[in-house]
Amino acid sequence: MEIVHPRVAGLDVHKKQVTVAVLLPGASPGDRTVQVRQFRTFWRALQQMAAWLVELGVTDAAMESTGVYWWPVYHALAQTGTIAVCVCNAAHMRNVPGRKTDIRDSQWIAELHQHGLLRASFIPTQATAALRARTRYRKKLIEQRTAEGQRLAKVLEDAGVKIDSVASKLLCVSGRQMIEALIAGVRDPHVLADLAKGVLRRKLDELTMACDGRFTDDHARMCRLHLDAYDWLTKQIAELDELVAVAAEPFSAVIARLTTIPGIGVRTAQVIVAETGADMSRFHTAGHLAAWAGLAPGNRESAGKRMRTGTRKGNTHLAAAMVEAAWATSRTATRPGARMRRLLHRFGKGNERKAAVAVAHTLLCIAWAVMARDRDYIDAGADYYDQRARRNRDHLAKRYQQALTRLGYQVTIEPVDTPPPTAPPPPSQAAA
Repeated sequence: MEIVHPRVAGLDVHKKQVTVAVLLPGASPGDRTVQVRQFRTFWRALQQMAAWLVELGVTDAAMESTGVYWWPVYHALAQTGTIAVCVCNAAHMRNVPGRKTDIRDSQWIAELHQHGLLRASFIPTQATAALRARTRYRKKLIEQRTAEGQRLAKVLEDAGVKIDSVASKLLCVSGRQMIEALIAGVRDPHVLADLAKGVLRRKLDELTMACDGRFTDDHARMCRLHLDAYDWLTKQIAELDELVAVAAEPFSAVIARLTTIPGIGVRTAQVIVAETGADMSRFHTAGHLAAWAGLAPGNRESAGKRMRTGTRKGNTHLAAAMVEAAWATSRTATRPGARMRRLLHRFGKGNERKAAVAVAHTLLCIAWAVMARDRDYIDAGADYYDQRARRNRDHLAKRYQQALTRLGYQVTIEPVDTPPPTAPPPPSQAAA
């Protein structure tokens, strides 16, 4: 097999140590020499490892993407400026079973890479990595805040207070004031219900019944803890939004273009840029990007038969953001919104997530086109599919005719553009 990288290193990375196997040309043509060393994963030791590889003339190195432990190793090698680092999916380089050791693993990685059999993963730039870290952490904080709100609702449910059964949201302005009053010691349900504001005052009778429970001092202490945690997380999210905005400034033009896509707001656009880097040269087609995000169907074929399968594994952060954007389009008068409604009708009740994933795939393909061509999205309109159907109206008429036939009707189809039949002459004219 042809040797693509003659001076190559394979690294088996762990938390506390990294095993390095180096393959170099031997004394005679076709011979290969192997050198193996182990290093600690402290930064100074990693710099010594990089210097040793440079001294041996290594030009290419490969390693598995094992959690976060490969990060400092990658940075130590990348800082040399002479070593091309290939970070690969661990599933793409599995060794044969049996006799597994760190030395054998590093040698196996080096052997695969010297023949060019490993495919490098996408490594973001420093600016993209900074934005990615902040958007992902913001997502975690939002999930934690939601969890605190759910814990608060659980305490109120235990106390028999069911504000969220009347109000659409527990921690709205009215609900927050009622909870604060309960914590302060107010127990009269009429006084609590009278704190409602806006349209919620139309439901004072229901609110009075919802606020009549067995709220105790123990419930008050737990509610106070959950509310304080909720407020602290809200403050952290606001501060993180500012940090995200600073990190997203170099990508402001791309983010502005992405927000022209239905269902995609500023936050979702920031996530798309953070996860993809906004450089579509890494993804040759929209399908390539969708597959990388885990929004494309997997392949399962045997003996010429294609079997049903789910979506592939991919970037869960990007996929989740696109699915949320797909749900946001469901009530918009746009082409993606029309597609969402069509798929919901086609797949039927219970398959809503399947429809959302399909529309998320569509939105990501549109985002690829916007970033690759550097153009705003121009929507085709909510009647896009109707117009397309009219261009093939014979097929549409036949489909509707078959549907009515299945319902027990007999239908005769006549084109509208044909002239109506001539009416028979009046009896007097016929007699004459």
